[in-house]
Amino acid sequence: MYHTTDILISGGGVAGLTAAAAFGSVGFSVVIVDPEPPITTMEAEGADLRSTAFLQPSIPVLAAAGLWSRLEPFAAPLQIMRIIDAGGKTAKPRIIKDFDACEISEQPFGWNLPNWLLRREISARLCDLSNVSFRPGIATTALLTRETEALATLSDGTRIRARLIIAADGRNSFVREALGISVKTTHYGQKALAFAVTHPIAHKNISTEIHRSGGPFTLVPLPDHKGTPCSAVVWMETGPNVQRLAALSPKEFEAEMNIRSCHILGPLSLISRRTVWPIITQSAARMTGERTALMAEAAHVIPPIGAQGLNMSIADLNALLTLAEQNRDDLGSATMLESYHRNRHLDITIRLKGIDALNRASMMGAQSLRDLRATALNALYSVAPLRKTLMRAGLGVR
Repeated sequence: MYHTTDILISGGGVAGLTAAAAFGSVGFSVVIVDPEPPITTMEAEGADLRSTAFLQPSIPVLAAAGLWSRLEPFAAPLQIMRIIDAGGKTAKPRIIKDFDACEISEQPFGWNLPNWLLRREISARLCDLSNVSFRPGIATTALLTRETEALATLSDGTRIRARLIIAADGRNSFVREALGISVKTTHYGQKALAFAVTHPIAHKNISTEIHRSGGPFTLVPLPDHKGTPCSAVVWMETGPNVQRLAALSPKEFEAEMNIRSCHILGPLSLISRRTVWPIITQSAARMTGERTALMAEAAHVIPPIGAQGLNMSIADLNALLTLAEQNRDDLGSATMLESYHRNRHLDITIRLKGIDALNRASMMGAQSLRDLRATALNALYSVAPLRKTLMRAGLGVR
């Protein structure tokens, strides 16, 4: 016997949970599954210690899903995106450029929240939606699609009949592989360390990328921790160097990260575990299969530069949700899904190429190339219309 639902979401990360809240909030029946229960405290083993900056265009989507009212009290606004070039012979700032949201908007660029907290608050929202069934600890293990429906088998033996499958099950997506959709992957030889720190100097709602070599060292504002200014850090480096850093004692690690941070916020104190994440660019050949839509990392993976990753996922969700509401009687049809593919695939391709170029520039090790990067930053910043165009492009608005 099959359990019938409008939508089966395979994958319960931040993107999948958000999709469940969004579709549930407009009346669709939703089943969402994930092999792992969400970890909702910073101290728990396996907690996702990265943070997510929701840029302006993502906020209306979160609000409509009943999420923003829950998230806003915990969010740190991002008013300025600061880029520091520290690519000289010693690790100290030589160029500092501020991209201020007030040049293009009355609002901040976005708002930053820790990923573990996002899972806590979005999971709580799903409990309010009687038409959403969240089943953590359960995976999708088989998928059969037909012209009129999709049939899925779950790891607990449950069988689901859905009009639409949403693959939000990550870069190694089972659903994408079951559909035979290929991916193109670029490896950079990089990894990222993610952790949280406190510091004596207030961040003043400034997100800072410090470029030297190997990749950026990024400090992203978080709300105060026990009354002390706090930031999330993503430190991108070559794979071997990240492994070396991850193995250091906390005292040794703090010494190295303070050199790399150029002391711009004073001495940084580590307040969380260090987690390691591989850095790749990956894109699916198509955003859709029969009765199936790919979103988030099942469709695209990018390096954590410019707060693009999850905001691209929210753009996927917004496009898919709009089409679903326009096609309630034809949910999951080939026509609807083709429209979704056309809506998102080109924009994703362009953004992947842009982030790839920025990441390669951030990795430059040779002094002459680092000097060239600094010159380019100066040139881009100095032309006001170009600077504003770049800021709008980063937000995904005109």
